[in-house]
Amino acid sequence: MNYGFDDLVDQLGLRRYLRWGRRLLFWKRTEPEIKLTRAKRIRLALESLGVTFIKFGQVVSTRPDLVPRDVVAELEKLQERVPSFPGEIAIEIIERELGEPIDKLYAEFDPAPLAAGSLGQVHKARHHDGTPLVVKVKRPDIDRVIEQDLSLMHELATMIERHFPDAEVFDPVGLVHQFSRTIHRELQFSREARSTDEFYRLFQDDATLYVPKIYSEMTQGDIITMEFIDGYRIDDEQELQNLPISPHEVAANGARIFMKMVFEFGVFHADPHPGNFRVLHDGSLCLIDYGMIGVLEEERRDLLVDLLLNVAKQDTNKLVEVVLNIGKAKRAVDHQLLRADLRDFIGNYYGIPLDQISVGKMLTDFINILAIHRIRCPVDIMLLIRAMITLEGVASRIAPDLNIAQEMEPYIYKLSSERYHPRAIASRIWSEACSFSKVMHDLPEQVGRTLGKLADDELQIHLDHKGIDHLTTEMDRSGNRLAIGMVMSSLILASAITISSDTRLVYISIPIFMMSSLLGIWLIYGVFRSGRL
Repeated sequence: MNYGFDDLVDQLGLRRYLRWGRRLLFWKRTEPEIKLTRAKRIRLALESLGVTFIKFGQVVSTRPDLVPRDVVAELEKLQERVPSFPGEIAIEIIERELGEPIDKLYAEFDPAPLAAGSLGQVHKARHHDGTPLVVKVKRPDIDRVIEQDLSLMHELATMIERHFPDAEVFDPVGLVHQFSRTIHRELQFSREARSTDEFYRLFQDDATLYVPKIYSEMTQGDIITMEFIDGYRIDDEQELQNLPISPHEVAANGARIFMKMVFEFGVFHADPHPGNFRVLHDGSLCLIDYGMIGVLEEERRDLLVDLLLNVAKQDTNKLVEVVLNIGKAKRAVDHQLLRADLRDFIGNYYGIPLDQISVGKMLTDFINILAIHRIRCPVDIMLLIRAMITLEGVASRIAPDLNIAQEMEPYIYKLSSERYHPRAIASRIWSEACSFSKVMHDLPEQVGRTLGKLADDELQIHLDHKGIDHLTTEMDRSGNRLAIGMVMSSLILASAITISSDTRLVYISIPIFMMSSLLGIWLIYGVFRSGRL
Protein backbone atom coordinates (compact mmCIF):
# COMPACT_ATOMS: atom_id res chain seq x y z
CA MET A 1 0.00 0.00 0.00
CA ASN A 2 1.29 3.49 -0.86
CA TYR A 3 0.41 4.94 2.55
CA GLY A 4 1.66 2.26 4.95
CA PHE A 5 0.40 2.34 8.52
CA ASP A 6 3.70 1.47 10.18
CA ASP A 7 3.27 3.56 13.34
CA LEU A 8 4.41 0.61 15.43
CA VAL A 9 7.83 0.62 13.72
CA ASP A 10 8.26 4.28 14.66
CA GLN A 11 7.05 3.75 18.23
CA LEU A 12 9.52 0.88 18.74
CA GLY A 13 12.42 2.88 17.23
CA LEU A 14 13.14 0.21 14.62
CA ARG A 15 13.00 2.39 11.50
CA ARG A 16 16.73 3.17 11.55
CA TYR A 17 17.53 -0.56 11.66
CA LEU A 18 15.24 -1.22 8.70
CA ARG A 19 16.89 1.61 6.78
CA TRP A 20 20.35 0.18 7.60
CA GLY A 21 19.22 -3.29 6.50
CA ARG A 22 18.05 -2.00 3.12
CA ARG A 23 21.41 -0.34 2.51
CA LEU A 24 23.24 -3.53 3.47
CA LEU A 25 21.14 -5.80 1.27
CA PHE A 26 20.86 -3.62 -1.82
CA TRP A 27 24.20 -1.74 -1.52
CA LYS A 28 22.60 1.60 -2.24
CA ARG A 29 21.34 4.59 -0.39
CA THR A 30 17.65 4.65 0.38
CA GLU A 31 15.53 7.54 -0.79
CA PRO A 32 14.61 10.01 1.93
CA GLU A 33 11.22 9.08 3.33
CA ILE A 34 8.42 11.60 3.49
CA LYS A 35 6.99 11.63 6.99
CA LEU A 36 3.21 11.74 6.94
CA THR A 37 0.90 11.90 9.90
CA ARG A 38 -1.59 9.12 10.52
CA ALA A 39 -4.50 11.42 9.64
CA LYS A 40 -2.94 12.49 6.34
CA ARG A 41 -2.20 8.88 5.36
CA ILE A 42 -5.84 7.99 6.01
CA ARG A 43 -7.00 10.87 3.81
CA LEU A 44 -4.64 10.01 0.95
CA ALA A 45 -5.60 6.34 1.14
CA LEU A 46 -9.33 7.17 0.93
CA GLU A 47 -8.74 9.50 -2.04
CA SER A 48 -6.85 6.76 -3.88
CA LEU A 49 -9.65 4.21 -3.28
CA GLY A 50 -12.26 6.18 -5.21
CA VAL A 51 -15.52 8.05 -4.90
CA THR A 52 -17.31 5.80 -2.38
CA PHE A 53 -14.43 5.88 0.08
CA ILE A 54 -14.08 9.65 -0.33
CA LYS A 55 -17.74 10.09 0.56
CA PHE A 56 -17.26 7.70 3.48
CA GLY A 57 -14.45 9.92 4.75
CA GLN A 58 -16.68 12.98 4.40
CA VAL A 59 -19.42 11.30 6.44
CA VAL A 60 -16.92 10.14 9.09
CA SER A 61 -15.65 13.73 9.36
CA THR A 62 -19.08 14.64 10.78
CA ARG A 63 -18.54 12.31 13.77
CA PRO A 64 -15.96 13.98 16.03
CA ASP A 65 -17.63 12.17 18.93
CA LEU A 66 -16.24 8.88 17.56
CA VAL A 67 -13.17 9.78 15.50
CA PRO A 68 -10.01 11.57 16.80
CA ARG A 69 -9.96 15.31 16.13
CA ASP A 70 -6.80 15.24 14.01
CA VAL A 71 -8.40 12.67 11.69
CA VAL A 72 -11.62 14.71 11.47
CA ALA A 73 -9.68 17.86 10.55
CA GLU A 74 -7.82 16.00 7.80
CA LEU A 75 -10.91 14.25 6.41
CA GLU A 76 -12.61 17.63 6.02
CA LYS A 77 -10.05 18.32 3.26
CA LEU A 78 -11.27 15.40 1.13
CA GLN A 79 -12.06 16.52 -2.40
CA GLU A 80 -14.01 14.69 -5.07
CA ARG A 81 -11.98 14.74 -8.27
CA VAL A 82 -14.23 12.96 -10.73
CA PRO A 83 -14.33 13.38 -14.50
CA SER A 84 -17.60 14.09 -16.28
CA PHE A 85 -19.14 11.39 -18.47
CA PRO A 86 -20.07 12.06 -22.13
CA GLY A 87 -23.19 14.10 -22.83
CA GLU A 88 -24.42 11.42 -25.24
CA ILE A 89 -24.65 8.94 -22.35
CA ALA A 90 -26.52 11.53 -20.27
CA ILE A 91 -29.03 11.98 -23.13
CA GLU A 92 -29.51 8.19 -23.35
CA ILE A 93 -30.22 8.01 -19.59
CA ILE A 94 -32.69 10.93 -19.79
CA GLU A 95 -34.58 9.43 -22.74
CA ARG A 96 -34.67 6.01 -21.08
CA GLU A 97 -35.97 7.33 -17.75
CA LEU A 98 -38.48 9.84 -19.12
CA GLY A 99 -39.53 7.82 -22.16
CA GLU A 100 -39.38 10.74 -24.62
CA PRO A 101 -36.83 12.05 -27.16
CA ILE A 102 -34.61 14.80 -25.75
CA ASP A 103 -35.89 17.44 -28.21
CA LYS A 104 -39.45 16.72 -27.17
CA LEU A 105 -38.63 16.99 -23.47
CA TYR A 106 -36.66 20.25 -23.67
CA ALA A 107 -36.57 23.15 -26.10
CA GLU A 108 -32.77 23.20 -25.63
CA PHE A 109 -30.32 20.81 -23.97
CA ASP A 110 -26.59 21.43 -23.59
CA PRO A 111 -24.63 18.13 -23.85
CA ALA A 112 -21.63 19.73 -22.15
CA PRO A 113 -22.02 19.31 -18.38
CA LEU A 114 -22.29 22.43 -16.26
CA ALA A 115 -20.78 20.63 -13.25
CA ALA A 116 -19.85 17.07 -12.32
CA GLY A 117 -20.07 15.35 -8.95
CA SER A 118 -19.42 11.89 -7.59
CA LEU A 119 -23.01 10.67 -8.00
CA GLY A 120 -24.08 12.63 -11.07
CA GLN A 121 -23.62 15.67 -13.22
CA VAL A 122 -25.69 18.71 -14.16
CA HIS A 123 -26.63 19.99 -17.62
CA LYS A 124 -28.26 23.27 -18.60
CA ALA A 125 -31.51 23.12 -20.53
CA ARG A 126 -34.48 25.26 -21.46
CA HIS A 127 -38.18 24.59 -21.03
CA HIS A 128 -40.53 24.97 -24.00
CA ASP A 129 -41.97 28.03 -22.26
CA GLY A 130 -38.49 29.60 -22.17
CA THR A 131 -37.68 28.94 -18.48
CA PRO A 132 -33.98 28.10 -17.94
CA LEU A 133 -33.53 24.69 -16.32
CA VAL A 134 -30.85 22.42 -14.90
CA VAL A 135 -31.03 18.64 -15.34
CA LYS A 136 -29.26 16.43 -12.82
CA VAL A 137 -28.35 13.00 -14.22
CA LYS A 138 -27.07 10.08 -12.15
CA ARG A 139 -23.81 8.46 -13.22
CA PRO A 140 -24.19 5.17 -15.12
CA ASP A 141 -23.50 2.04 -13.01
CA ILE A 142 -22.82 4.14 -9.90
CA ASP A 143 -25.31 2.02 -7.89
CA ARG A 144 -23.39 -1.18 -8.66
CA VAL A 145 -20.00 0.38 -7.83
CA ILE A 146 -21.25 1.73 -4.52
CA GLU A 147 -22.84 -1.58 -3.52
CA GLN A 148 -19.55 -3.38 -4.18
CA ASP A 149 -17.63 -0.82 -2.15
CA LEU A 150 -20.16 -0.96 0.69
CA SER A 151 -19.82 -4.75 0.84
CA LEU A 152 -16.03 -4.39 1.07
CA MET A 153 -16.35 -1.68 3.75
CA HIS A 154 -18.63 -3.88 5.85
CA GLU A 155 -16.19 -6.80 5.67
CA LEU A 156 -13.28 -4.55 6.64
CA ALA A 157 -15.24 -3.01 9.54
CA THR A 158 -16.21 -6.48 10.81
CA MET A 159 -12.58 -7.65 10.64
CA ILE A 160 -11.40 -4.55 12.49
CA GLU A 161 -13.89 -5.10 15.32
CA ARG A 162 -13.00 -8.79 15.50
CA HIS A 163 -9.21 -8.40 15.60
CA PHE A 164 -8.90 -5.00 17.30
CA PRO A 165 -11.20 -4.93 20.37
CA ASP A 166 -10.09 -1.37 21.23
CA ALA A 167 -11.64 -0.17 17.95
CA GLU A 168 -15.12 -0.99 19.26
CA VAL A 169 -15.38 2.44 20.88
CA PHE A 170 -15.18 3.97 17.37
CA ASP A 171 -17.98 1.63 16.19
CA PRO A 172 -16.57 0.77 12.72
CA VAL A 173 -19.60 -1.31 11.73
CA GLY A 174 -21.97 1.42 12.96
CA LEU A 175 -20.10 4.04 10.93
CA VAL A 176 -20.43 1.90 7.80
CA HIS A 177 -24.15 1.43 8.45
CA GLN A 178 -24.60 5.18 8.91
CA PHE A 179 -22.71 5.85 5.69
CA SER A 180 -24.75 3.21 3.86
CA ARG A 181 -27.98 4.95 4.88
CA THR A 182 -26.59 8.34 3.87
CA ILE A 183 -25.29 7.27 0.47
CA HIS A 184 -28.47 5.34 -0.37
CA ARG A 185 -30.52 8.45 0.40
CA GLU A 186 -28.31 10.57 -1.85
CA LEU A 187 -28.64 7.97 -4.61
CA GLN A 188 -32.42 8.31 -4.53
CA PHE A 189 -32.89 11.35 -6.74
CA SER A 190 -36.65 11.09 -6.31
CA ARG A 191 -36.15 11.54 -2.56
CA GLU A 192 -34.12 14.69 -3.16
CA ALA A 193 -36.89 15.99 -5.43
CA ARG A 194 -39.53 15.34 -2.72
CA SER A 195 -37.35 17.08 -0.11
CA THR A 196 -36.99 20.12 -2.38
CA ASP A 197 -40.77 20.21 -2.88
CA GLU A 198 -41.27 19.99 0.89
CA PHE A 199 -39.02 23.00 1.55
CA TYR A 200 -40.73 24.84 -1.31
CA ARG A 201 -44.05 24.33 0.49
CA LEU A 202 -42.71 25.26 3.94
CA PHE A 203 -41.10 28.52 2.78
CA GLN A 204 -43.52 29.62 0.07
CA ASP A 205 -44.63 32.55 2.26
CA ASP A 206 -41.10 33.54 3.34
CA ALA A 207 -39.58 36.05 0.94
CA THR A 208 -36.07 35.68 2.37
CA LEU A 209 -35.61 32.09 1.11
CA TYR A 210 -36.19 30.99 -2.48
CA VAL A 211 -36.42 27.25 -3.15
CA PRO A 212 -35.97 26.03 -6.75
CA LYS A 213 -39.07 24.67 -8.43
CA ILE A 214 -39.04 20.96 -9.33
CA TYR A 215 -40.58 19.97 -12.67
CA SER A 216 -42.17 16.68 -11.68
CA GLU A 217 -43.17 15.73 -15.24
CA MET A 218 -39.45 15.73 -16.13
CA THR A 219 -38.24 14.14 -12.89
CA GLN A 220 -38.09 10.37 -12.69
CA GLY A 221 -35.71 7.74 -11.31
CA ASP A 222 -32.19 8.92 -12.12
CA ILE A 223 -33.25 12.36 -13.39
CA ILE A 224 -34.13 15.63 -11.64
CA THR A 225 -35.23 18.67 -13.61
CA MET A 226 -35.42 21.92 -11.70
CA GLU A 227 -35.42 25.64 -12.19
CA PHE A 228 -32.01 27.20 -12.94
CA ILE A 229 -30.92 29.65 -10.24
CA ASP A 230 -29.00 32.69 -11.43
CA GLY A 231 -27.27 34.13 -8.37
CA TYR A 232 -23.98 34.74 -6.59
CA ARG A 233 -22.14 32.48 -4.19
CA ILE A 234 -22.57 33.65 -0.63
CA ASP A 235 -18.80 34.00 -0.19
CA ASP A 236 -18.44 36.28 -3.25
CA GLU A 237 -17.66 39.42 -1.25
CA GLN A 238 -17.38 41.70 -4.29
CA GLU A 239 -20.86 40.89 -5.62
CA LEU A 240 -22.42 41.12 -2.14
CA GLN A 241 -21.49 44.80 -2.03
CA ASN A 242 -23.83 45.46 -5.01
CA LEU A 243 -26.95 44.07 -3.32
CA PRO A 244 -29.82 46.26 -2.06
CA ILE A 245 -29.21 44.93 1.48
CA SER A 246 -25.98 44.69 3.47
CA PRO A 247 -23.92 41.47 3.84
CA HIS A 248 -24.80 41.55 7.56
CA GLU A 249 -28.52 41.35 6.69
CA VAL A 250 -27.84 38.49 4.23
CA ALA A 251 -26.01 36.52 6.91
CA ALA A 252 -28.71 37.29 9.52
CA ASN A 253 -31.42 36.07 7.11
CA GLY A 254 -29.47 32.84 6.55
CA ALA A 255 -29.18 32.24 10.30
CA ARG A 256 -32.86 33.01 10.88
CA ILE A 257 -33.92 30.68 8.06
CA PHE A 258 -31.87 27.84 9.52
CA MET A 259 -33.29 28.35 13.02
CA LYS A 260 -36.77 28.36 11.57
CA MET A 261 -36.07 25.03 9.87
CA VAL A 262 -34.75 23.45 13.06
CA PHE A 263 -36.99 24.81 15.80
CA GLU A 264 -40.22 25.45 13.91
CA PHE A 265 -40.39 22.76 11.20
CA GLY A 266 -38.05 20.10 12.67
CA VAL A 267 -36.40 19.50 9.27
CA PHE A 268 -33.23 21.23 8.08
CA HIS A 269 -30.69 21.44 5.28
CA ALA A 270 -27.80 19.36 6.67
CA ASP A 271 -25.07 20.67 4.35
CA PRO A 272 -25.15 24.50 4.40
CA HIS A 273 -21.65 25.08 3.00
CA PRO A 274 -20.98 28.13 0.74
CA GLY A 275 -21.40 26.13 -2.48
CA ASN A 276 -25.01 25.31 -1.59
CA PHE A 277 -26.00 28.98 -1.09
CA ARG A 278 -26.95 31.40 -3.84
CA VAL A 279 -27.69 35.07 -3.22
CA LEU A 280 -30.27 36.42 -5.65
CA HIS A 281 -30.22 39.94 -7.08
CA ASP A 282 -32.83 41.21 -4.59
CA GLY A 283 -30.74 39.96 -1.61
CA SER A 284 -32.86 36.90 -0.86
CA LEU A 285 -31.17 33.55 -0.36
CA CYS A 286 -31.55 30.32 -2.27
CA LEU A 287 -30.49 26.91 -0.94
CA ILE A 288 -29.74 24.21 -3.49
CA ASP A 289 -28.93 20.48 -3.32
CA TYR A 290 -31.41 18.98 -0.87
CA GLY A 291 -29.78 15.53 -0.99
CA MET A 292 -28.69 15.66 2.66
CA ILE A 293 -31.59 16.54 4.94
CA GLY A 294 -31.74 16.23 8.72
CA VAL A 295 -34.86 15.56 10.75
CA LEU A 296 -35.08 16.63 14.40
CA GLU A 297 -37.81 14.95 16.42
CA GLU A 298 -39.55 16.98 19.11
CA GLU A 299 -37.89 15.00 21.91
CA ARG A 300 -34.40 15.63 20.53
CA ARG A 301 -35.23 19.29 19.95
CA ASP A 302 -36.24 19.64 23.60
CA LEU A 303 -32.95 18.05 24.69
CA LEU A 304 -31.04 20.60 22.62
CA VAL A 305 -33.04 23.41 24.22
CA ASP A 306 -32.31 21.96 27.69
CA LEU A 307 -28.60 21.82 26.86
CA LEU A 308 -28.44 25.52 25.99
CA LEU A 309 -30.65 26.63 28.88
CA ASN A 310 -28.76 24.62 31.51
CA VAL A 311 -25.48 26.06 30.28
CA ALA A 312 -26.95 29.56 30.73
CA LYS A 313 -28.36 28.62 34.17
CA GLN A 314 -25.08 26.89 35.25
CA ASP A 315 -27.04 23.81 36.37
CA THR A 316 -24.42 21.04 36.27
CA ASN A 317 -26.67 18.26 37.62
CA LYS A 318 -29.35 18.91 35.01
CA LEU A 319 -26.67 19.12 32.32
CA VAL A 320 -25.36 15.66 33.28
CA GLU A 321 -28.89 14.28 32.83
CA VAL A 322 -29.21 15.97 29.44
CA VAL A 323 -25.86 14.57 28.24
CA LEU A 324 -26.75 11.02 29.30
CA ASN A 325 -30.17 11.37 27.62
CA ILE A 326 -28.70 12.74 24.40
CA GLY A 327 -25.99 10.12 23.88
CA LYS A 328 -25.41 6.42 24.38
CA ALA A 329 -22.35 5.46 26.42
CA LYS A 330 -20.07 2.76 24.99
CA ARG A 331 -18.59 2.04 28.42
CA ALA A 332 -19.38 2.72 32.07
CA VAL A 333 -19.50 6.46 32.63
CA ASP A 334 -17.57 7.99 35.53
CA HIS A 335 -20.33 10.35 36.69
CA GLN A 336 -18.04 12.27 39.02
CA LEU A 337 -15.50 12.95 36.25
CA LEU A 338 -18.29 13.80 33.78
CA ARG A 339 -19.77 16.27 36.27
CA ALA A 340 -16.34 17.88 36.76
CA ASP A 341 -15.82 18.23 32.99
CA LEU A 342 -19.28 19.73 32.53
CA ARG A 343 -18.64 22.14 35.40
CA ASP A 344 -15.49 23.34 33.60
CA PHE A 345 -17.49 23.48 30.35
CA ILE A 346 -20.10 25.75 31.99
CA GLY A 347 -17.34 27.84 33.55
CA ASN A 348 -16.08 28.79 30.08
CA TYR A 349 -19.41 30.51 29.38
CA TYR A 350 -20.12 31.90 32.86
CA GLY A 351 -21.72 35.34 32.76
CA ILE A 352 -22.00 35.43 28.97
CA PRO A 353 -25.54 36.15 27.73
CA LEU A 354 -26.99 33.48 25.45
CA ASP A 355 -27.10 35.85 22.49
CA GLN A 356 -23.33 36.48 22.80
CA ILE A 357 -22.17 32.86 23.05
CA SER A 358 -20.27 31.40 20.10
CA VAL A 359 -22.56 28.50 19.23
CA GLY A 360 -19.93 26.80 17.10
CA LYS A 361 -17.28 26.86 19.82
CA MET A 362 -19.72 25.78 22.52
CA LEU A 363 -20.99 22.82 20.48
CA THR A 364 -17.44 21.82 19.55
CA ASP A 365 -16.47 21.81 23.24
CA PHE A 366 -19.58 19.77 24.01
CA ILE A 367 -18.69 17.16 21.34
CA ASN A 368 -15.17 16.92 22.77
CA ILE A 369 -16.64 16.04 26.19
CA LEU A 370 -18.77 13.32 24.58
CA ALA A 371 -15.68 11.94 22.82
CA ILE A 372 -13.62 11.89 26.05
CA HIS A 373 -16.31 9.90 27.88
CA ARG A 374 -17.07 7.66 24.88
CA ILE A 375 -20.68 8.82 24.70
CA ARG A 376 -22.01 8.31 21.20
CA CYS A 377 -24.13 11.15 19.86
CA PRO A 378 -27.24 10.30 17.76
CA VAL A 379 -26.84 10.88 14.03
CA ASP A 380 -29.56 13.55 13.77
CA ILE A 381 -28.10 15.61 16.65
CA MET A 382 -24.62 15.22 15.17
CA LEU A 383 -25.85 16.38 11.75
CA LEU A 384 -27.46 19.42 13.36
CA ILE A 385 -24.38 20.33 15.38
CA ARG A 386 -22.19 19.96 12.30
CA ALA A 387 -24.58 22.08 10.22
CA MET A 388 -24.65 24.82 12.90
CA ILE A 389 -20.86 24.93 13.07
CA THR A 390 -20.69 25.14 9.25
CA LEU A 391 -23.36 27.86 9.18
CA GLU A 392 -21.56 29.94 11.79
CA GLY A 393 -18.36 29.68 9.74
CA VAL A 394 -20.17 30.86 6.59
CA ALA A 395 -21.82 33.77 8.45
CA SER A 396 -18.55 34.89 10.02
CA ARG A 397 -16.95 35.24 6.57
CA ILE A 398 -19.40 37.83 5.31
CA ALA A 399 -20.49 39.38 8.62
CA PRO A 400 -17.82 38.96 11.33
CA ASP A 401 -19.91 40.93 13.83
CA LEU A 402 -22.93 38.61 13.53
CA ASN A 403 -23.64 36.07 16.27
CA ILE A 404 -26.10 33.39 15.14
CA ALA A 405 -27.10 32.85 18.77
CA GLN A 406 -29.02 36.14 18.44
CA GLU A 407 -31.30 34.43 15.93
CA MET A 408 -31.47 31.27 18.05
CA GLU A 409 -32.39 32.97 21.35
CA PRO A 410 -36.06 33.81 20.55
CA TYR A 411 -36.77 30.21 19.48
CA ILE A 412 -35.06 28.79 22.60
CA TYR A 413 -37.11 30.87 25.04
CA LYS A 414 -40.29 30.44 23.02
CA LEU A 415 -40.00 26.65 23.05
CA SER A 416 -39.07 26.70 26.75
CA SER A 417 -42.13 28.76 27.66
CA GLU A 418 -44.46 26.70 25.42
CA ARG A 419 -43.34 23.54 27.18
CA TYR A 420 -44.96 24.73 30.43
CA HIS A 421 -48.08 26.16 28.86
CA PRO A 422 -51.22 24.58 30.39
CA ARG A 423 -52.28 23.29 26.96
CA ALA A 424 -48.91 21.56 26.46
CA ILE A 425 -49.00 20.06 29.96
CA ALA A 426 -52.56 18.79 29.40
CA SER A 427 -51.51 17.31 26.05
CA ARG A 428 -48.61 15.40 27.65
CA ILE A 429 -50.82 14.13 30.48
CA TRP A 430 -53.42 12.95 27.98
CA SER A 431 -50.77 11.23 25.84
CA GLU A 432 -49.27 9.43 28.83
CA ALA A 433 -52.74 8.46 30.09
CA CYS A 434 -53.57 6.95 26.68
CA SER A 435 -50.31 5.00 26.70
CA PHE A 436 -50.98 3.74 30.23
CA SER A 437 -54.53 2.82 29.30
CA LYS A 438 -53.30 0.77 26.33
CA VAL A 439 -50.79 -1.05 28.53
CA MET A 440 -53.48 -1.88 31.09
CA HIS A 441 -55.84 -3.00 28.31
CA ASP A 442 -53.25 -5.39 26.85
CA LEU A 443 -51.93 -6.63 30.22
CA PRO A 444 -54.59 -9.34 30.95
CA GLU A 445 -54.23 -10.83 27.46
CA GLN A 446 -50.40 -10.90 27.71
CA VAL A 447 -50.50 -12.45 31.22
CA GLY A 448 -52.99 -15.06 30.02
CA ARG A 449 -50.84 -15.89 26.98
CA THR A 450 -47.75 -16.28 29.20
CA LEU A 451 -49.55 -18.52 31.72
CA GLY A 452 -50.91 -20.64 28.86
CA LYS A 453 -47.42 -21.21 27.45
CA LEU A 454 -46.18 -22.04 30.96
CA ALA A 455 -48.97 -24.61 31.44
CA ASP A 456 -48.22 -26.23 28.06
CA ASP A 457 -44.44 -26.27 28.73
CA GLU A 458 -43.92 -23.95 25.74
CA LEU A 459 -42.43 -21.03 27.61
CA GLN A 460 -38.91 -20.33 26.33
CA ILE A 461 -36.30 -17.97 27.69
CA HIS A 462 -33.62 -16.70 25.31
CA LEU A 463 -30.31 -15.67 26.86
CA ASP A 464 -27.84 -13.52 24.96
CA HIS A 465 -24.32 -14.41 26.07
CA LYS A 466 -22.08 -11.58 24.98
CA GLY A 467 -18.66 -12.80 23.82
CA ILE A 468 -19.70 -16.47 23.82
CA ASP A 469 -18.85 -16.84 20.12
CA HIS A 470 -15.28 -15.71 20.77
CA LEU A 471 -15.00 -18.12 23.73
CA THR A 472 -16.34 -21.01 21.61
CA THR A 473 -13.84 -20.22 18.83
CA GLU A 474 -10.94 -20.16 21.31
CA MET A 475 -12.07 -23.47 22.87
CA ASP A 476 -12.31 -25.08 19.42
CA ARG A 477 -8.84 -23.79 18.52
CA SER A 478 -7.36 -25.05 21.81
CA GLY A 479 -9.05 -28.42 21.36
CA ASN A 480 -7.72 -28.76 17.82
CA ARG A 481 -4.19 -27.93 18.94
CA LEU A 482 -4.42 -30.42 21.78
CA ALA A 483 -5.65 -33.15 19.43
CA ILE A 484 -2.90 -32.39 16.89
CA GLY A 485 -0.31 -32.43 19.67
CA MET A 486 -1.49 -35.81 20.94
CA VAL A 487 -1.51 -37.34 17.43
CA MET A 488 1.93 -35.88 16.72
CA SER A 489 3.36 -37.23 19.99
CA SER A 490 1.86 -40.67 19.36
CA LEU A 491 3.30 -40.83 15.84
CA ILE A 492 6.78 -39.75 16.98
CA LEU A 493 6.73 -42.26 19.84
CA ALA A 494 5.44 -45.09 17.61
CA SER A 495 8.01 -44.44 14.89
CA ALA A 496 10.86 -44.31 17.46
CA ILE A 497 9.80 -47.65 19.00
CA THR A 498 9.47 -49.21 15.54
CA ILE A 499 12.96 -48.06 14.45
CA SER A 500 14.59 -49.38 17.64
CA SER A 501 12.78 -52.75 17.59
CA ASP A 502 12.90 -53.69 13.91
CA THR A 503 15.34 -52.05 11.47
CA ARG A 504 13.51 -53.61 8.52
CA LEU A 505 10.62 -51.14 9.05
CA VAL A 506 12.91 -48.10 8.89
CA TYR A 507 11.55 -47.11 5.43
CA ILE A 508 8.09 -46.77 6.98
CA SER A 509 9.12 -45.30 10.33
CA ILE A 510 11.35 -42.48 9.03
CA PRO A 511 8.66 -40.87 6.77
CA ILE A 512 6.19 -41.07 9.69
CA PHE A 513 8.78 -39.47 11.99
CA MET A 514 9.49 -36.69 9.48
CA MET A 515 5.78 -36.03 8.91
CA SER A 516 5.22 -35.82 12.67
CA SER A 517 8.12 -33.42 13.05
CA LEU A 518 6.75 -31.16 10.30
CA LEU A 519 3.34 -31.28 11.99
CA GLY A 520 4.96 -30.24 15.26
CA ILE A 521 6.80 -27.34 13.60
CA TRP A 522 3.55 -26.18 11.96
CA LEU A 523 1.77 -26.33 15.34
CA ILE A 524 4.54 -24.33 17.07
CA TYR A 525 4.47 -21.74 14.26
CA GLY A 526 0.70 -21.39 14.63
CA VAL A 527 1.00 -20.84 18.37
CA PHE A 528 3.72 -18.17 17.94
CA ARG A 529 1.77 -16.45 15.13
CA SER A 530 -1.34 -16.17 17.33
CA GLY A 531 0.74 -14.35 19.94
CA ARG A 532 -0.49 -16.63 22.74
CA LEU A 533 1.97 -19.05 24.34
